[in-house]
Amino acid sequence: EDDEAALEELLGPSPLALGPGAQRVAIVHPAVKWGPQKSPLTTAELQIAEAVALVDTLQNWTVLDKIIIPTKNPNKKFVFGKGNFQVLTEKIKKLPRVTAVFLNVERISSLTKKELEAAWGVQVFDRYTVVLQIFRCNARTKEAKLQVALAEIPLLRSNLKNEVSQRDQQRGGSRYVMGSGETFLETQNHVLKQRELKIRNALEKLRRKRALLRTQRRKCEFPMVSVMGYTNCGKTTLIKALTGEAGLQPRDQLFATLDITAHAGYLPSHMAVIYVDTIGFLTDLPHNLVESFSATLEEVAYSDLIVHVRDITHPETTLQKATVLSVLRNLNLPSHLLDSVVEVHNKVDLIERYKPAEENALAVSALHGHGLEELKQEIEKKILTATGKKILTVNINLEGPQLSWLYKEATVQEVEVMAEDGTARVKVIIGSSAFGRYKNLFPNSKIFMS
Repeated sequence: EDDEAALEELLGPSPLALGPGAQRVAIVHPAVKWGPQKSPLTTAELQIAEAVALVDTLQNWTVLDKIIIPTKNPNKKFVFGKGNFQVLTEKIKKLPRVTAVFLNVERISSLTKKELEAAWGVQVFDRYTVVLQIFRCNARTKEAKLQVALAEIPLLRSNLKNEVSQRDQQRGGSRYVMGSGETFLETQNHVLKQRELKIRNALEKLRRKRALLRTQRRKCEFPMVSVMGYTNCGKTTLIKALTGEAGLQPRDQLFATLDITAHAGYLPSHMAVIYVDTIGFLTDLPHNLVESFSATLEEVAYSDLIVHVRDITHPETTLQKATVLSVLRNLNLPSHLLDSVVEVHNKVDLIERYKPAEENALAVSALHGHGLEELKQEIEKKILTATGKKILTVNINLEGPQLSWLYKEATVQEVEVMAEDGTARVKVIIGSSAFGRYKNLFPNSKIFMS
């Protein structure tokens, strides 16, 4: 009960939540025209289109205007050069009833935020703030909410520094708290450190609980397939198509899935597998956010196979692939997992006579079921290799316990009964440990490798 009470306290209302109120947003994109910060795989127009999609994900938020302004270095204090900053300021001030500016950069410092808000007279958000707000709105489970609370800590620290510098400028009162010898900054930092520690401990407990569930799944020898991809690429729709799970309701929005969810399905040989739906990725997804969700993403390291889903109709599909592969490499996954990734080109129903340029990619339409059988066969082939499972045919005596044992411990594919001598030929898929037990229990059984 104490644990539950402490957890509820951590999951209380966020001091950073932007609330349900409407926001009328001007999106400003600093377009880097040259230099190492310019991405060759995208354009300013596509980047601002993704920023619009992020804003559209939030209820009661509307985009008033989209402004692209060139800059040499988006990391400097005012982001833009003096002339461009003046032009931008005039544009923002002329917008009707604007309440916020979304500056489409990964993160701005609290000092830059303060200066920009003073110049424009409205709130200023960066990608970190906007994505975090989407996460807040979509977090359903305790684990997702805790991970969002953990991702807020760097912002709270940044806000605290800003608050302290303002106090120092105003020179109001003593810098020390109630004569304790501790400054206000030290006291608040201590509070934040304690909060972070509590969140990490709560996440660790949930992680251990999930490890226990994973061990139970391993005992049942269900192979695990992690389905990954850029946000809104169609992962949930594909899992629904592969499993036939009617309860799965895919949503056409960014970051609809924040929690790991597991769904059972069957491969062509009738082997049962668990498909794991994971959080989507985003270009320039702030590092702290990825770090906060590492508890969710660690599940991927324990899977037997990764299926990487791409929205092949998206104009930035190549950049999206690079983003996902970069995150996968940073998760320190076992090399065999990275080497065996199945790449799926989704939404091919929207492109006439589509053929993948990549040699091993599979073209599918999760919505219309095109290419799913080929995908299931490829998953099965890779799963058999990854798990060391074997497809065998065994001769059994129908009067003995072998058939019921095989039904319980392996995947029985077909049974051919020879009534005249009371035997049967049984085709099974069996894991290596179960196969060892079978040979020990039934040493006289005839076994034929398929």
